[in-house]
Formats: sequence, C-alpha cells, structure tokens
Amino acid sequence: MPEEKSSTINKAAPEKKTSWLSRNVISMGFVSFLNDLSSDMIFPFIPIFLTSTLGASLTFVGLIEGLADATASILKIASGRISDKAQKRKPFAVFGYSLSAVAKPMLAFALLPWHVLAVRFLDRVGKGTRDAPRDALISFSVDKKLYGRAFGFHRGMDTLGAALGPLAAFLILPLIDNNLRTLFLLSFIASFFAVLIVIFFVREVHSNHIAPLELKRMGIKELGTPFFIFLGIATFFSLGKASDAFLILQAREIGIALVLLPILYFAANITFALFSTPLGMLGDRIGKRWVFTVGLAVLGATYFGFAFLKTSSAIWMLFIFYGIYQALTEGVAKAIVADLVRPEIRGTAYGFFNAFTGAALLPGSIIFGFLAERFGAPLAFSYAASIVLIAALLFTAIRIFGFIRSKNMNIFQYS
Repeated sequence: MPEEKSSTINKAAPEKKTSWLSRNVISMGFVSFLNDLSSDMIFPFIPIFLTSTLGASLTFVGLIEGLADATASILKIASGRISDKAQKRKPFAVFGYSLSAVAKPMLAFALLPWHVLAVRFLDRVGKGTRDAPRDALISFSVDKKLYGRAFGFHRGMDTLGAALGPLAAFLILPLIDNNLRTLFLLSFIASFFAVLIVIFFVREVHSNHIAPLELKRMGIKELGTPFFIFLGIATFFSLGKASDAFLILQAREIGIALVLLPILYFAANITFALFSTPLGMLGDRIGKRWVFTVGLAVLGATYFGFAFLKTSSAIWMLFIFYGIYQALTEGVAKAIVADLVRPEIRGTAYGFFNAFTGAALLPGSIIFGFLAERFGAPLAFSYAASIVLIAALLFTAIRIFGFIRSKNMNIFQYS
C-alpha cells in the first residue's frame, strides 16, 4: 500500500496537447493583451502625475512601486497554493483581472500621493490573486516540450498590449486636452473586455486526478532544491531591477519630450512583443537557461548605458535593448519553473517564484530611488547593473561547475 501511494503521488500530469497555440493559450494571450493595453495607457504617466501634479518625491515613487509589487508578491504564494489544493485556477484569474479593471480608473480621483498608493495597492491585489494560477493553467494547456514558445507567446501578447497602450495614450491625449485624469478613466474599457474573455473563453484544466488527501500532504519541500536555487538567483537579480518608472524619469531628465514618452515606452514594448515568441522557441531548442543568462547580461549592459550615455539617440537605443532583455528572460523564466517542478504543485511554485522576485522589488526600488535622489542617476544605475551582472555570473557558475544536483531533478538537465 505505501508503495502504491508513492506511485500515485509521483504520477505526472497527462500532457497531451501537441499544439502550443491551444484555446487557453490564445485566450489568456488576448486577456493579457487587453489588460496591459489598459495598464500601459496610464503607466508612463503615473510617475509624472505623482511628481509634477501631486508633488511626490522620487523616494515616494520608489516606495509606491516597490510596495505595490510586494503586496502582489505575498498574495501570489497564497493564491498559488490554494489553487493547487482546490485544483481550480480559473476563478482566481476571473477575480484578479476584475479587481484590477475596477482599480485603474480610480486614479482619476487621486488628490494626494497616498491616494495613488492605495489604488496601486488594490490593482496589485488583483495581480497577486491571478498570476500564479494563470501561469499554472497555461502550463497545463500545452506539452512540456512547448513551454518556451507558449509562455513566449503569452508574454508577447501581454507586451504587445503594453506597447500599444502608450501609443493609444499618445493618440488620445490631444483629444482630451492632455488631461491625465480623463485618460485614467478611459483605461477601464480595455480591462472590461479582458474580464469578459477570461469568463467566457478560458477553460479550467486540471493537472491530474491526484487524491485530495495526497495533495494535502505535499509540502513546500516537494518543490525541490533545483527550484529553490533558481528562485534564489532570480530573487537576487530582482534586487537590482530598476522600476520602469525610473527609466522614464531618466529619459525625461535627458531631454525626451513629455509627448514622446509614450512612443519611447512603445519602442521597448513592441521590441519585447516581437522577439518574445521567437526567443521562447530558441529556448526550447538550445536551452532555456542559456537564453535566460544572456538576458541578464543584456540588462546589465543596458543599465550601464542609462548611467553614462546622455544623448536622446542613446536613450532610444537603450529602451530597445531593454525590450530585448525582457524577451530573453520573462517567458523563459516561467518555462524553467514549469520544467523544475511537478505539475500538481505548479501553482505553488509560480506563487513562490512570482512572490519572491516581486518582493525583492520593494527594497530594490527604495534603494534605487534613494541612490538616485542622494547621489544621482549614474550611481543608481551602476548599482543596478552590478547586481544584475553578479546574478548572471552566479547562474553561469552553477551551470559550469554543477553545484546543484538532486536525485530526481537537475537544474541543468532541463533546457
């Protein structure tokens, strides 16, 4: 009997999908497209709105972005774990996207900096509820060999929305006399349709038919050492990530016109969107870990560029390289997580991964904002670049010297 139970627990989820463009992958792609279209219509203007209209300091901007992401991070662990135990992911996605849709237009009524903090907190509660269950749902919808391109497509659609959002804002602002509060209200439209798609077109997919008692007995240790090592490196790397808000503020400081900021943001995001699926396919073919490491190196070089290059043409190129870094890492990282853990606890794994890497953004953003305010942007970006490159070296050393091995899984045996 004990042997039979062990066999049941270790039984992998049946993954019979042969096409990476399954119904769920396509549907969740469009959901993320519309949600990010809504978000990025307004995101490039939030730091400007905070500093110019509401009088917030750079440190407070860092606090808002870091605290918002940390809030989402805490909830990702809980939502991922609960969704695994319930073996249901769609309800979490519906609730999370709905809450974010309601939150964004509330920015129109902000009168003080802490009002923006409250709205961003509510929006991130929605994100924290939906992300881990959604990623698990996507992984269950395709074959294991197709993870890279499936997540690449999803991140590409997500970022296409992020690219078109600023462009939409660029076209809308002249029609509303550059009124940011009106723009915040209009952002609700795309989010509303995103919620409709997740309700009516996304289907629930179960990882397997594992018995509830057996699932309950599966603890955190079941995630395995290779997963936690990768989690540690990704978390350390996140400590050096500068919020996109600081990139926008640096571009404004260099002399990029306010009206061109949405186009600059568009350039980064359209680059991400165009390269995300091809680079996800490349990860499936040559190894996801190598693609991820190259992405870290690209980000480190980009941050050094922000530190020392002071021309408008250089800023445009740096935003394009920033988009390439995102295409190299974001979808691939999620595919690596799917490789390293068993299907029945994948929601928990995504919860921890999203939570820890997101929580690291709080101290990272505060430190970056403090360094920029006290010592200037060059030192702050140099700090960020150093952290990122150290993370890349750590990941490379682990690969070369083979520090991480376990009986059942190896961080290196998976591409």
